[in-house]
Amino acid sequence: MNPTADAGLRARLADPDAEVRRIAVLDLPYSDEPDVVPLLLTAIRDPDPGVRAEAAKALEGYDDPAVVAALLAALRDATEAVRTAAADALAELKDPAAGALLLECLGDGDAFVRRAALRALRALRLADSFSPALAALEDPDAGVRREAVGVLGYLKRPEALPAIADLAACDPDPEVRRVAVGALGYATEAAVLPSLKRALADASWQVREEAAAVMGKLGLRDGAPDLIVALADDYWQVRLKAARSLGRLKCRDAVDALVEALQHAISNLRKEAAIALGEIGDPRAVPALEAATRDSDPDVRKLAWLALARIEASAHRAAC
Repeated sequence: MNPTADAGLRARLADPDAEVRRIAVLDLPYSDEPDVVPLLLTAIRDPDPGVRAEAAKALEGYDDPAVVAALLAALRDATEAVRTAAADALAELKDPAAGALLLECLGDGDAFVRRAALRALRALRLADSFSPALAALEDPDAGVRREAVGVLGYLKRPEALPAIADLAACDPDPEVRRVAVGALGYATEAAVLPSLKRALADASWQVREEAAAVMGKLGLRDGAPDLIVALADDYWQVRLKAARSLGRLKCRDAVDALVEALQHAISNLRKEAAIALGEIGDPRAVPALEAATRDSDPDVRKLAWLALARIEASAHRAAC
């Protein structure tokens, strides 16, 4: 250890120039200083918001209770950059022992604090966070509801599915609906199919896109007719996820619509259509795939050849 260097660093942390202090905070985690955490805890109370923000960032990864308390206090800072840095640092917590402090914040009057606490609780996967997160689905703040869905999605408890499904269908905020639809992906039964069907007709294309992806992920074959309709969605992103799911479902009824998608102007959709047709393995797609081997996009050509090979292999197995 270099005492001179450490003394210099401590001197910079106390410098009257806020920019000097800020740079010192940046250097602190990489120094030989043995008292990094106590010095950062002092810096997070610095008069200058730039110094406080850097201190909050530097405290990321320290699970000491004093650090957690300081970061929670920083969530109420007058400067947005400090609050955001503190929330980001809390989201990196790995010690479940921090959960008790975070749970206390779920009744805070500041929605930002509630959002940050739920975000931090998500990765900890604490059983004790289930009931508070379920209650937070009714929070007046959309961001809090969104983060609560994240907690429940990580916990994967089936008793939360009805409440999440209601949120996916009825929440006034489209991002909350999208996240709720995504959380339905941990379901193990077809009970969520009605919610996903409704989501495929949502006013927000991001919600429709998420629903199309989840339906295929869950292998819900009864949703195939809705996915075929989604292949004509106004947004190609929705069509892409619908094509991907129809391939996963090996839906032969989708062949004509997927052949049409092979002509779409967006090459990413043409790629997904080729992949899906290969997964389905229906010989009716062969002429369209042969034409796609001359596509202007090399990836589409490659995927068309692969799809043709899969269909040929499938036909060979059926003949044996």
